[in-house]
Amino acid sequence: MTLPRFLQIHTLTPYAAALLNRDDVGRAKRLPFGGVNRTRVSSQCLKRHWRTAVGDWSLEGLGAPMSVRSRQTFVQQVAQPLREEGFAEEAILAVVEAFQAVLLGESAKAKAEKAKGKDKDAENERDLLADLKTGQVLVLGRPEVEFILSQARTLLTAATTAKEARKAVEALFKDKETLANLKALRLAAGLDAALFGRMVTSDILARGDAAVHVAHSFTVHGEESEPEFFTAVDDLEKAAGELGSGMMGDSELTSGLFYGYVVIDLPLLVSNLEGCAVADWEKADRTLATGVVERLIRLIASVSPGAKLGSTAPYAYAHTVLVELGDRQPRTLANAFLKPVRVAAGDDLAARANEQLAGYLNRFDGMYGPGEQRLIASLDDVPGLSATHLTGLADLTGQVLAALGGKPS
Repeated sequence: MTLPRFLQIHTLTPYAAALLNRDDVGRAKRLPFGGVNRTRVSSQCLKRHWRTAVGDWSLEGLGAPMSVRSRQTFVQQVAQPLREEGFAEEAILAVVEAFQAVLLGESAKAKAEKAKGKDKDAENERDLLADLKTGQVLVLGRPEVEFILSQARTLLTAATTAKEARKAVEALFKDKETLANLKALRLAAGLDAALFGRMVTSDILARGDAAVHVAHSFTVHGEESEPEFFTAVDDLEKAAGELGSGMMGDSELTSGLFYGYVVIDLPLLVSNLEGCAVADWEKADRTLATGVVERLIRLIASVSPGAKLGSTAPYAYAHTVLVELGDRQPRTLANAFLKPVRVAAGDDLAARANEQLAGYLNRFDGMYGPGEQRLIASLDDVPGLSATHLTGLADLTGQVLAALGGKPS
């Protein structure tokens, strides 16, 4: 059985009266494409919602540990447990700072700023461990956090000064057995880091290339937005005969049919999850990888990003899901909508978008030749598209898993 290298997932999802992803001034994010401004949702926003989704298809339901994403990891997950065990704060600070310096690196400027902060904290009698908060969000796996905690606990029994702590930590990570043990931890960086990658500058922590590539989604037509003026009524003032407006404000609402695109690099996914060489992915256990694929397809089709949940209820499922399996380099179908879809009053926007998608794929095949197995599930018929048309998402995911040598859960 020959396994495909890439899995490409294309979706068309409609939203009405929503504000899915806001910029720094509270307006909907936008993207110029094909000479027309489109409403968009960032890939970071999409991945965040898929990572944290709850329910039958959540990633956490796979049972693999997720990553810890925070600036407070060394404070809450390492230093505070050590303090609760009775170690002195000054000693904890010295040891954990030494771990940060070795694992994350520390510039002279950062050291100087930290020293200033310590002097100020000493004057105000603030918690010394607050200095362990990092300048940026770190992505660490639970096994890595537990490793740091256990090693710090051991070193605290011997190191009494910051200089001694730094030397002890540096010696620890020069030990080949220590490094081998750390790198041997399966899923050390966490499940979501195995999927979406992790950027680190340390030579000790493993840098992770993303096995799942996510594009910004955007409307297949020009932006459609409406200013939203609102008021909050003061019930007591209104009862007293006043006008009753406690406040006035405005925001923005948008509507649109969004094209989404995700690529899964299957060899890299298996390698990240199982710790095998990429070249050996077909021989490795692919149970977890097929579980990830199944859940991701479900999440992509059904999980909605969205600000203003309480006032817009921006929940929608994909109208069309097209999956492609193959070996050649992936390519987006965004260019099917380089010319924005235009409809007259009463026309079916989703049907027109499907037609435009099918027409582009046919032209693409005419130029480059067909190269992927295609499976599609849609609320509408998609005539003219060379693909296996399925009755629903369950059938689609079942056939995808069969192609990967797995079974639906």
